[in-house]
Amino acid sequence: MKIELKRLDDAFHFEAISETGNTAQMDAGENIGGHNKGVRPMQMLLMGLGGCSAIDIVLILKKQKQVIEDFTISIDGARQEGKEPSLWENIQVHFKFKGQIDKEKAERAVQLSMEKYCSVSKTLETAGAKITYKVSVNE
Repeated sequence: MKIELKRLDDAFHFEAISETGNTAQMDAGENIGGHNKGVRPMQMLLMGLGGCSAIDIVLILKKQKQVIEDFTISIDGARQEGKEPSLWENIQVHFKFKGQIDKEKAERAVQLSMEKYCSVSKTLETAGAKITYKVSVNE
């Protein structure tokens, strides 16, 4: 896997480009001279967690013939205080499904993703993050 970063201004605004040509923009906060034109790199880790688990879960539920009408994920993370680097310490993930979905199947799909398949969750856990999650279906 190859990623390139290109600086877009004279401060901290960067564009990341994947080997397939997809892009994402990153920037720093105004408090250190950034312009809020992109996502912070640590936020991208949480986005990666959501994306990784979402792909796993959709694959699993499709195989089980579940009909997903809507699927959102809310992620809330807290970083270590008073440390450099300040790693993710606690992450809460809420998976919200709507559709013709058996709640037990959704819960099992989430469990398989978070505890077995999602490389991002395992990477964050290895770095010391405690990840908890919950599942809501048609609420």
